[in-house]
Amino acid sequence: MQIRTIRPQDVSQAAAVEAACFPAAEAASPAAIAARAAAFPGHFWVAEEKGEIRGFVNGFVTDSPVIQDEMYEDPSLHNPAGRYQAVFGLDVLPAWQGRGIARQLLCTLIDAARSQGRAGVILTCKEHMIPFYEKFGFCSQGLSQSVHGGAAWYDMLLTFARQPGKQG
Repeated sequence: MQIRTIRPQDVSQAAAVEAACFPAAEAASPAAIAARAAAFPGHFWVAEEKGEIRGFVNGFVTDSPVIQDEMYEDPSLHNPAGRYQAVFGLDVLPAWQGRGIARQLLCTLIDAARSQGRAGVILTCKEHMIPFYEKFGFCSQGLSQSVHGGAAWYDMLLTFARQPGKQG
């Protein structure tokens, strides 16, 4: 399994993974996946094996300590100098779940954010996923203001220790 940044030719496979992982009301459209890949390719990692995308993680950088619904649809809000790496989606095809792919993808994103001097990583998740993210050091910030897809979401925050000479 190779973890790498997305390429333009990966967009259709990534959109199919998204559609397989989320209900239609919550899934990013193929156009949204393409726009994200174009706007912040350095913050969009895929897990590839034998030329097939098995999963991905993506999100842009922002100064906001919480994800707001408009962020999902407007990649122009990406701020390369922002304090927080957001996670818009951590997707692994159902047939490939339980093999550590999500862990590898999330660790790649976290390591990149830390090395870039970010203050931390933010995401929203459903209540049953809180324990998964807590294993990585995320803390629940409570019920989110997000109404994305009509679901109940929880804000999660991973804060990095400040490093001398780094932003944050």
